[in-house]
Amino acid sequence: MDWLGVSVVVRWLLGWWLARHLIPLPQARLQHKPAVSVLIPARNEEATLNHLLEGLRTQTLQPLEVIVIDDHSSDHTADIAQAAAQLLPLQLLQPPPLPQGWCGKTWALHNGVQRSAGEVLVFLDADTEPAPGLLESLVAQQQRLGGLVSVQPFHRTERLYEQLSLLFNLVGLMAVPLGPRCGVAFGPAMATSREHYLRSGGHQAVANKVVEDWFLAHRYEQAGLPVSAFVGDHQIAYRMYPGGLGDLVVGFDKNFATAAGEVRWPWMLAVVLWLSGLFWAAWCLPASLLGWPLVGDPQPWRHAVIYGAYALQLLVITQRVGRFRWSPLVFSIPVLFFLGVFLMAIVNLERGSVQWKGRRVSTR
Repeated sequence: MDWLGVSVVVRWLLGWWLARHLIPLPQARLQHKPAVSVLIPARNEEATLNHLLEGLRTQTLQPLEVIVIDDHSSDHTADIAQAAAQLLPLQLLQPPPLPQGWCGKTWALHNGVQRSAGEVLVFLDADTEPAPGLLESLVAQQQRLGGLVSVQPFHRTERLYEQLSLLFNLVGLMAVPLGPRCGVAFGPAMATSREHYLRSGGHQAVANKVVEDWFLAHRYEQAGLPVSAFVGDHQIAYRMYPGGLGDLVVGFDKNFATAAGEVRWPWMLAVVLWLSGLFWAAWCLPASLLGWPLVGDPQPWRHAVIYGAYALQLLVITQRVGRFRWSPLVFSIPVLFFLGVFLMAIVNLERGSVQWKGRRVSTR
């Protein structure tokens, strides 16, 4: 095997090492049963909110209150929340108009916390789908670890275009350390005590941040508080961007552009090395079969072995982060899509903003 083959094998093995750090949220018992306030920011979420509210009805740990902060939706989000108030201790809150210097989500949650009464605050995105034990496990970990505890939901896919998102969450999760006191936070599902939230400065301290979870984690650490994060496994899921391919592109573009400066570079370097092997495999097999120019041995069987190894790896690893049926087998297509969105993110980072849910969102 030549040096190039050895290099590809090393990069493939690096992928398995990175996947070891995809730690699921442990199932644990509460030290004591606290009063929990669940806060849900919602803007035009009529297609998803009901799944979350149904999930909250079946929780083994029932919350003291559920506060839906309707961020001036133009659809039936508020009606869905009001209907659920018959079955849940639910309040519907519409915050004042968005002031300058705030993002919609941070403004909504800031107002929601001011209205809440629980000793533990749980923030859930409106498109999340919790299993019955989610609140109990999440709050139990917060009691054990303190500070801010968060979970990245399992990525549920339905339509064909959603298979193109194969690499996005996987790369985002592999590029950061996970587990107790890792210093990383995921916004879709977070838990904290009210005391620690106030000590960190809360959402007011990250008012203008699009990826508020990353910056809120920094505020907790600056306050001397631990920050822990896990993957949701099958305790919480979401279906990202069900509105179509356009929403998927802009959503990942927005997150790419705004989070690019917050990655931890030793981890990101490892991910880039792994990705370089994946990209090589994605290119070389079709290139050798079609007679396109490529570097290295043009024999298709060698590239087929490399391609198959990466496809197997993706099949195994992605089971921890989402439901991707066939896309790991034809990963050359998701790789092209990933690169396209990445280039768009660089352009939008230079432009300074993207359009999202009817608002111009800063990427700086």
